Amino acid sequence: MKKLFRTGLNQGATLLDWLLQKPCPLCDRLTASALCPDCWHQVDRCQVGCSAHFSLDCQPTGQLQEISVFTWGNYGGALKRTIAALKYHNQPQLARPLGDRLAQAWLKTLPNVEPLSIVPIPLHAEKQRQRGFNQAERLAEAFCDRTGLPLQREGLIRVRLTEAQFRLTSTAREQNLSNAFRAGRFSRSAPSRVLLIDDIYTTGATARAAVQALQQQQISVWGIAVVARSQISARSHDRAGRRIL
Repeated sequence: MKKLFRTGLNQGATLLDWLLQKPCPLCDRLTASALCPDCWHQVDRCQVGCSAHFSLDCQPTGQLQEISVFTWGNYGGALKRTIAALKYHNQPQLARPLGDRLAQAWLKTLPNVEPLSIVPIPLHAEKQRQRGFNQAERLAEAFCDRTGLPLQREGLIRVRLTEAQFRLTSTAREQNLSNAFRAGRFSRSAPSRVLLIDDIYTTGATARAAVQALQQQQISVWGIAVVARSQISARSHDRAGRRIL
């Protein structure tokens, strides 16, 4: 009788799994997870090696401190398509597994780093209403769940609605984001140090504008952790002759 009961439960679970399947956002094959196994395999192939997770970058004018950049993968292939699906095709469920991958790499690479407060790069309120969510905040939620670091959702506020960065040159990106952020509200007192979270690091203009806004309120920023770093960013970094750790 118990065996029949267990068999019935297993069959019910299998049927439920089948009923819960949805088309994979990348290939349209039915899957019960955020992406099908084959597409996740393609995404994971975009992960950078351990020695390339961490690098230093700074403002071209040298006016700000160097920014530590922690990266999970290269912005291309299946990872690029996954981030596009997350942001532009209403697939917020993709943020959790991406944020978790970023967190696992962080814990493996920097297990003894000082305690940090996590601040997601914000969207402007109007842009967030249009999209329905802030992808950086969703990534940060998963990152904090895995690492145990505190999430400060409102630590940074976007006060200016800016043009989409991907349409702009490096110089125009810097101008576009000038005074776009201000320090927000922190639960309890302001943290000693902050780690920013975002989906992509391209020229670093967004990170630098965010760092500047926080530093103006005497909030120290360790750096930024991102799911993907573009080849544009990597080439600029190499030309500057800065060290990749």
